[in-house]
Amino acid sequence: MTTTTLAVLVPLLPFLGAAAGLLLGRTAPGFVRPLAVLPTLAALVLAAIVAVRQSGGASVTAATELTPTGSIPIELALYIDGFAALVAVLVGLVATCVQIYSTGYLREDPRYPSYAALVSLFTSAMFLVVYSGDLIVLLVGWEVMGICSYFLVGHYWETPEARAASIKAFLVTKLGDVPFLIGLFALATDAGSFRITKVLATVVHGGLDHPTLVALLLLAGVAGKSAQFPLHTWLPDAMAGPTPVSALIHAATMVAAGVYFVARLLPVFEASAAAMVVLAAMAAVTMVGSGLAALAQDDIKRVLAYSTMGQLGYMTGALAVGDRGAAVFHLLSHGAFKALLFLAAGVIIHAAGTNSLAAMSRMSHLRDRVPDAYWTMTVALLALAAIPPFSGFFSKESVLGAAEHVTAGHTEHAPAAAGWITLVAGLIAALLTAAYATRLWLLTFRGRGVEAPDHGRQPLTMTVVLWVLAVPSLALGGLAYRALPDWFDGNDLAPTLTTSVLGTGVALAGGLFTYAAWRHLAGLAARVPLGAVAAHPQGDAAQVEAEAIVTHAPAYGDVASAPDPADPGRLLLGPLHRHAAVGFHLDAVYRTLFVRPVQAAASLVRFLDREVVETYVRGAGALPRWLGAAVRRAQTGNLQTYVSALLAGTVVLAVAALLVASGA
Repeated sequence: MTTTTLAVLVPLLPFLGAAAGLLLGRTAPGFVRPLAVLPTLAALVLAAIVAVRQSGGASVTAATELTPTGSIPIELALYIDGFAALVAVLVGLVATCVQIYSTGYLREDPRYPSYAALVSLFTSAMFLVVYSGDLIVLLVGWEVMGICSYFLVGHYWETPEARAASIKAFLVTKLGDVPFLIGLFALATDAGSFRITKVLATVVHGGLDHPTLVALLLLAGVAGKSAQFPLHTWLPDAMAGPTPVSALIHAATMVAAGVYFVARLLPVFEASAAAMVVLAAMAAVTMVGSGLAALAQDDIKRVLAYSTMGQLGYMTGALAVGDRGAAVFHLLSHGAFKALLFLAAGVIIHAAGTNSLAAMSRMSHLRDRVPDAYWTMTVALLALAAIPPFSGFFSKESVLGAAEHVTAGHTEHAPAAAGWITLVAGLIAALLTAAYATRLWLLTFRGRGVEAPDHGRQPLTMTVVLWVLAVPSLALGGLAYRALPDWFDGNDLAPTLTTSVLGTGVALAGGLFTYAAWRHLAGLAARVPLGAVAAHPQGDAAQVEAEAIVTHAPAYGDVASAPDPADPGRLLLGPLHRHAAVGFHLDAVYRTLFVRPVQAAASLVRFLDREVVETYVRGAGALPRWLGAAVRRAQTGNLQTYVSALLAGTVVLAVAALLVASGA
């Protein structure tokens, strides 16, 4: 088969698997699991073959016009360069792992057939985004992922949290998609085509009339899809869905689509220095804000959700300094270890027997009960914290090195301001990332919370997947930074001395500070009687800890069953902890600025419709109704009444005629 044919089959196979799974889910349930796993696995194999054939060389392009659409045609086009080839392999790998993992995680779920079909459709849509050479076809995959996320996040629709989270994810991402669509039309109008190759050629020749406006419109969609400030608030709430869905969304599909889109069309954004600075500022706020919020979360999945936002901030920061090689390198590295983190968290939750025991402060003695999750999650957390020689170190240092390169004035593709913003925020985020990664590990595996019932060893399909993903989390970075420049733009991705020392130094400092705070609080908690009550929350550390114990106690019936009090996040953040725990009240701000005014406007429209419009409608119908009632009363059916009325009418007419005649 030709490379083009293989590339067409990559998104087609999961789509066919999704369709077959929906059709056979009820009639032949025994085929559901093979139809979930085998098409996705086959797509992974084909994507790997396409990547080997492409080998970072000339792009694979092909196109056919779908239908005449006027001056700007829409084409079913392929555009596979080194970026697309490798990202497709990542998508296939994570999706296959998620499908295999889900056969064990959701083995007793009655809605598994629809779940598996939606995951396959989700995967197919992301493949379409990665391989598409036409912006409208890319948009189709972009929107299909949105509707799949709506259904998958709301999989447990019986719970109000899942229903609210699915609606929120859909609405927030659609809020960004509206300007995104306008930006695509504006871009195609300037280029005269939706083909990505023609758009990039137009940019090279200076053919964009309003590059800043187009770039900012496109960034709105990217911010929504990739959960970047200020459209990031949907992602933490999306943890209400099944954990394998979280792994898929966070590691290789939906949130990665925005970063991949900017990397694909980076010259469009480089045409506007203002857009690059805005992109850098958006990345900086996301990196630092999500790191602080992650340090205050108790739910293990919400910590990982905020972590994803921060790591995507690194990728957008790399794009803001004009290095898409560093951005996609971190995208690949992050995809492996973030999928591992979520799936390992799923093993922990599954071991507890319920999705509601994801609170880290309530975990206890998990190291021996889930050894596979313990060791693999430790590897993934070290990669997340960018500790050498794990993969996250090399990819994150490529981002910091690219930012440092721009600050030195060695490139014309990005302003120096974008470099400084990305570099400073990246170092702060490295400190915070190591801190919340250490906190997660300590509270999860060395916690003093309530011990949940032991539900036995986890299914082999879940634990094997963890070790598969642990391999790239450990070894990908050291091998990839030498080979990837040949697949990308040729820019050096090797760690630089300055940023390596700074980045590793702040990461180690963040981890050590968190460990020291945990040891300090653990010692205090051991000395404070469990029944102690603190009078003032701003007292000394012992008082603060005693209050923390008692504050949680009512939710669990007694103090002895309260969560683990040795949470270093409370001590490290201090008074900021309360605000960081709720995402710095951004949801409340949006509720005040947007939700309540819309609800008030809807109430006003309903009042006007019911009290004003319906009043006129009722009035217009009242007169004929009254006349009908009067006529109905006149129809008595009595012949004598009719004759009397006839005679009376005759007399009246005669008198009226005489009066008229006399007047004349």
